[in-house]
Amino acid sequence: MENEAKNNPYYSRTDTAKLDISNEEWKKILAPDLYAISREAATERAFTGKYNEFDELGDYYCAVCGNHLFRSTSKFSSSCGWPSFFEADKEGVYYKRDTAYGMERVEVLCKRCDSHLGHVFDDGPKPTGLRYCMNSISLEFVGDSEK
Repeated sequence: MENEAKNNPYYSRTDTAKLDISNEEWKKILAPDLYAISREAATERAFTGKYNEFDELGDYYCAVCGNHLFRSTSKFSSSCGWPSFFEADKEGVYYKRDTAYGMERVEVLCKRCDSHLGHVFDDGPKPTGLRYCMNSISLEFVGDSEK
């Protein structure tokens, strides 16, 4: 992700200003797999993502714009095939009803760049009862030791 961020003039872990960038512009900047998931709401195959079985302390950011999304202490093993969290940064995400593919779901998007991250379900652990089921490719991890 580091090399990709260098080629993305909109990427920042400190700027929280809302971005209004066209998909045409994002397509020029993002890798094809990240573009497909973040801008076209595709989904990576279950059990293939780099953060599915990943257990380090740190923070997760939007791979597209650098916005803070999750703290590792809210990550849990759901065995669903995608990294799962029981709580998101309230300033990092927003939600949208998703009725694609004949299903009723709640889509989770980045509050800064409107990128698709995954979906949230109400079958998670306490204290929230939520399961944020995210695409690894939509996330960038920064370990506490790297800060």
